[in-house]
Amino acid sequence: MKKVVIGMSGGVDSSVAAIKLKEAGYEVIGLFMRNWDSYLDGEFEGAPVSKVGICPQEQDYNDALAVCEQLRIPLYRKDFVQEYWDYVFTYFLDELKRGRTPNPDIMCNKYIKFSMFAEEAKKLGADYIATGHYARLKDGKLLKAVDKNKDQTYFLSQVSKEQLQNVLFPIGDMIKSDVRKIAEKYGLKTASKKDSTGICFIGERNFSNFLKNYLPNQPGQMVNIETNEVVGSHIGLMYYTIGQRRGLDVGGTSDRMFVVGKNLKENILYVCIGEDNEYLCSDACIIDQVNFLSDEKVDHCCAKFRYRQEDVPVTIKYLENNEIFVSYPQGVKRVTPGQACVLYDGDICLGGGIIKEVLKDGQKLWYL
Repeated sequence: MKKVVIGMSGGVDSSVAAIKLKEAGYEVIGLFMRNWDSYLDGEFEGAPVSKVGICPQEQDYNDALAVCEQLRIPLYRKDFVQEYWDYVFTYFLDELKRGRTPNPDIMCNKYIKFSMFAEEAKKLGADYIATGHYARLKDGKLLKAVDKNKDQTYFLSQVSKEQLQNVLFPIGDMIKSDVRKIAEKYGLKTASKKDSTGICFIGERNFSNFLKNYLPNQPGQMVNIETNEVVGSHIGLMYYTIGQRRGLDVGGTSDRMFVVGKNLKENILYVCIGEDNEYLCSDACIIDQVNFLSDEKVDHCCAKFRYRQEDVPVTIKYLENNEIFVSYPQGVKRVTPGQACVLYDGDICLGGGIIKEVLKDGQKLWYL
């Protein structure tokens, strides 16, 4: 009997994934990852000492334990707190300091879930590892999930081909409503549990209050990029991303303002009026940290520049230093440095990279 170690998160998806593995005849072992210390951040070198609130991870562990006991599978627990800080959270903070919008979930998959977790699973004698991700693997290719509303291949784009060997995604061919039905059928504690949101493993928080523990606030001016008028103030450039509308302190106007760029040197947040404003649109970008999941080099494919975005037809040109020039002459709004650009050929995820520069008419957008 083949042995599978599954990441049990305490949510409904991993719970049902464990059921599917048992039904398929595998010997199933649960492994819970604890990646964040919500009480004393200063327990390990390099982290400041501050209380940042109560993290739900203990409740998640208790839920995972209850499910494993009900399914009669063992549950182990492993702390990756230091590793998460070193490889994911430090990256997250460094990117924010650069005025970019990072995606820590992508780096967590790359460095924690499909690397360190996999190594721990090997110690438990695993033939395979499994997670509750909505994705599929077929003939060595990473495919979008059947449930396109829940597809998570975007977040798996930095995981290498080697890391995806001997991986199982048991619910990748299911839709979310059916996942919950199975959990209800088994009477699982997680059947009606709300899906997790917020930063990977850190959870839902007041983002600005949370970041104050790590990065100092530097308030500054908010400027209309078209008129160069000061229209308000910002609480710190790190709290804003391109295309953001909510949370803008703009007085004396009913116009809908959107974040369009940042000037780190002058500490200015640029905004524009209207979501169809030309300043929100670009026609090309350069991506680095490229990870290919396919050996086939393509010149034309589709791309997502943010999660849940519709696929966009693009042309790609291979540059030096593992960079790619991605062109989309039809124009795309809100393409943001620091976010992932993920490439697709239909349902096949080809891989992707991190957006380094955003361009329009052949020129780098200076205000980004």
